[in-house]
Amino acid sequence: MKNAKRAQKRRHVPERTCVACRTQRPKRSLVRVVHTVSGEIVVDETGKLNGRGAYLCRCRPCWEQALKRGALSRALRASVSPETEAMLRAYAETLPEALPVPEETAAT
Repeated sequence: MKNAKRAQKRRHVPERTCVACRTQRPKRSLVRVVHTVSGEIVVDETGKLNGRGAYLCRCRPCWEQALKRGALSRALRASVSPETEAMLRAYAETLPEALPVPEETAAT
C-alpha cells in the first residue's frame, strides 16, 4: 500500500518568472543570468552560480525585450555594460525565434 502511494506522488517542479514576458515556466526551461559576487554578469546554464539571478525564456524576443527595456538591469540590480550587452545579444542570437509548442497543448 505504501509503495502505491509513493508512485502516485508528484514531484515538485520549481517555477520561475521570465523578467521580459513575465510568464511563469519550469525553472529548467528558462536561462539564468547572474550578477556574480565579483561584479560580472554571466549566463548561467546550470542555474547554480552564486550571485543575484534573473531568468529569461529560451527565445530571442525575450532577451531583446529584456535588454531594450532595462528589465535585466533592474532584476540584477546592476547596470549592464556595452560589452556585457554585446555578449548577451550574441548569446541570444543562438536561441530560436520562438519557443516550441508543448505536445499536450498541440494535441488539443
